[in-house]
Amino acid sequence: MLPLAMIVKAAGHHVEGSDRALDQGRTGAKFDYLRSLGIELHQQDGSGVVRAGQILVASAAVEDTVSDVVAAKNVGASRLSRAQLLAELFNNAACPIGVAGTSGKSTTTAMIGWILHHTEKYPTIMNGAVMKNFVSPDALFASALVGDGDAFVSEVDESDGSIAMYNPKIAVLNNIALDHKSMDELRRLFGDFVGKADIAVLNLDNGETAQLSNNNTRKKITYSIKGKPGDLRAEKIKPTPFGVSFDVYAGECCVSVNLRMPGRHNVSNALAAMAAASAAGVSIQKSAAALNHFDGVKRRLEYVGETKGVTVIDDFGHNPDKITATLKTLHEFPGRLLVMFQPHGFGPLKKMKNEFIETFSEHLTPDDILLMPEPVYYGGTTDKSVSSGDIAAGVAAAGRQTEALSDREACGARLLEIAEAGDRIVVMGARDDTLSIFAKEILSRI
Repeated sequence: MLPLAMIVKAAGHHVEGSDRALDQGRTGAKFDYLRSLGIELHQQDGSGVVRAGQILVASAAVEDTVSDVVAAKNVGASRLSRAQLLAELFNNAACPIGVAGTSGKSTTTAMIGWILHHTEKYPTIMNGAVMKNFVSPDALFASALVGDGDAFVSEVDESDGSIAMYNPKIAVLNNIALDHKSMDELRRLFGDFVGKADIAVLNLDNGETAQLSNNNTRKKITYSIKGKPGDLRAEKIKPTPFGVSFDVYAGECCVSVNLRMPGRHNVSNALAAMAAASAAGVSIQKSAAALNHFDGVKRRLEYVGETKGVTVIDDFGHNPDKITATLKTLHEFPGRLLVMFQPHGFGPLKKMKNEFIETFSEHLTPDDILLMPEPVYYGGTTDKSVSSGDIAAGVAAAGRQTEALSDREACGARLLEIAEAGDRIVVMGARDDTLSIFAKEILSRI
């Protein structure tokens, strides 16, 4: 919601808002930043919705019983979902570039946006993560950028089906894996999204996405880091603890990239971004030059610091696909992993219980230790029948070290007890901005 508010405000509209986190006293710096943009904030008690002429924009997580929603109904104010407003802005752009997939959307969106900005195409960018290249003392939460160029680059969400609202000219699809919906639903949603585009950018290394390369898309650009015959191919991949270098081949052209963020999955994201930029008229050489100066996004395998031989990492991993990518990347280098995984909700935990157990069982080593508090919960109605204890029990049954603890504070205390020189502490989870604060606190307490 924050980047969407930033974009609408920059377009000259009057914006006000409320948030449950504001009422609960969480992430105050974000709300200070919104106020600095001239956005008036209210308690989420209905006091901000007082006129029929207002438009209430609410995310999918906001229930009909929330006071602002009730107030909007009472005064006759119209209501839009977050996705409806974003889709309207996106579809009205001269060159809408949509980034979809189960994993890698935020990083790929930031990469495309940075390439276009670096090559003076001045895009508007809508992202779910803070893009480090655009952070400044006056823009600490740079999850959006407003430009006057033709391109509108946005990640698009399949979790609530709203991806169907977007009409991209360039559609990027990184991967398809189980997350919020069944695989049959995901195949339909992503297939329809790709089918509407003038140019589709498709990952041949993901079996589900590769299947879509045979559809009737007017034009497609494919890519691979695993030797598949893609239009863009990455070879000579050389990982470092917090970066990766590789060569990109496109036809007869070869360029080298030195990425300042680790992981083979980010090599794949970079190829997707270069392909999308190529579709928007940027050469492979210029894209490579831009990516050499790409600083990444917040909370994606982000190095927090190191003290007494213990490294602390902050990571957004919250579904099996993202967790797998993180653990694979970290295990390319020595050192025990102490993973504090806070599930991002009871619903996802129930839906993906078996997949979570399988992921941690397969990608943790016998020396690694997994700590899990209960899922994040800020109110509302939800089924709590599956808990972190169920996941921990399944992972322990597979012979891995795991503990389910009462809350995050207990996990923090346990991390301080067991951390030793050479360990890497990974704070992992989504839907909770205070996880980054927790990671910094752990580092300082060590």
